[in-house]
Amino acid sequence: MGSGYLEVLRARHAVRLLAGTLVGRLPNATAPIAIVLFVRAEGGSYSLAGALAAVYGVANAVGQPVLGRLVDLYGQPRVQLPAAVLSASAMAGFAFAGTGTAVVAYLAVGAAGLLTPPLEGGLRALWPGVLRGEDRVHTAYAMDAVAQEVMFTVGPLLVTVCVSVWSPQAALLVLNVLGVLGALSVVVSPPSRAWRSVPREAHWLGALRSGGLLALLGAFLFVGVALGSITVASVPYADEHGGDAVYGWLMAALGLGALVGGVVYGARQWAGEPARRLRVLVAALAVCYLPLMLMPGAVGMVLLAVVAGVFLAPCIACAFVLVDVHAPRGTVTEAFSWLVTTFTVGASVGTGLAGPVVEHGGALWGFALPGAAGCVSLLVLACTGRVLAAPAWGAVVAASSENDPNRAVEPRFSSGHQA
Repeated sequence: MGSGYLEVLRARHAVRLLAGTLVGRLPNATAPIAIVLFVRAEGGSYSLAGALAAVYGVANAVGQPVLGRLVDLYGQPRVQLPAAVLSASAMAGFAFAGTGTAVVAYLAVGAAGLLTPPLEGGLRALWPGVLRGEDRVHTAYAMDAVAQEVMFTVGPLLVTVCVSVWSPQAALLVLNVLGVLGALSVVVSPPSRAWRSVPREAHWLGALRSGGLLALLGAFLFVGVALGSITVASVPYADEHGGDAVYGWLMAALGLGALVGGVVYGARQWAGEPARRLRVLVAALAVCYLPLMLMPGAVGMVLLAVVAGVFLAPCIACAFVLVDVHAPRGTVTEAFSWLVTTFTVGASVGTGLAGPVVEHGGALWGFALPGAAGCVSLLVLACTGRVLAAPAWGAVVAASSENDPNRAVEPRFSSGHQA
């Protein structure tokens, strides 16, 4: 079962790129909790903490596709490392200035989010050149989705350890230093330095001129809504069934389910069109959200949360394949960054929507939202099936590539995104 993963990890530079990207993304994964803990330690209100975390999230959502486009235009080292240093510097400014001057705090946090380097999209742009094979790249996409779940589980634990050992201020500083070191490890690697996007047609819409990509983003907006609404709906349930400990177990169970699902999904090669497979996966995701409305006891609810998370990572991994297929030539990093942004925005919308729903209807209606959002996502995919299945920009691969000494052309895989 693990032979596909071992084959990917044995490829030259693969472990370094994956590990460097995960470490480089730690500041982004931990920013919300680190900001909240720091503001509370400074004596700020929960409202201020939430507002600053929201500013960071919005700025990050705006910055990812913009920086992704710059990476496609100018290469990874010239964009990723300066962005990482500037983002870390802005967060360090926030850590040293504190919350005494609200305007300064908002500007610093906003700059840190806006300048977060698009390492996630950059890694997916590198995989085809590093692995040299469609099947290996698809396995790497699944492994990437699994690694995200690990990062978003381990990241908050690192924050709490830093806070316990040192202070919330130290947590902000240490995690951002680690982020810069992770980005540095990636951009000085040979694949990152050698990677160039293929020439692109000048167009102000960039990657968004692809109908297939727009359809995919529309569907994943609602997958994000589903995930964001669960995090809020779980709060009143936990309050009635054991408090914060139960809430923590529910969130961990969702991550565990996604981890298991991603590992199983990536352990084999899947036949058929990825667009059709994504519809099946999203349908399964929506169905697995529905049992949460039963709201059994804490143990039963944790088990249902594991089931609810099983199809999330496979959906994300399958979406990576479709992004690569539908991204216009020369826009692959930007296209992957748009997926990250859309998912983040969807989760924020889900969080905001679930608040009043839970307040007026209780946890039951809060848990109805994920299933409803999953159904809407499936509806979007069903209505845009022809667009997603249509031949895309990268489907026909040019026979020459300046970074491909084998000059190999692989069917159904857009290696033409790599120069």
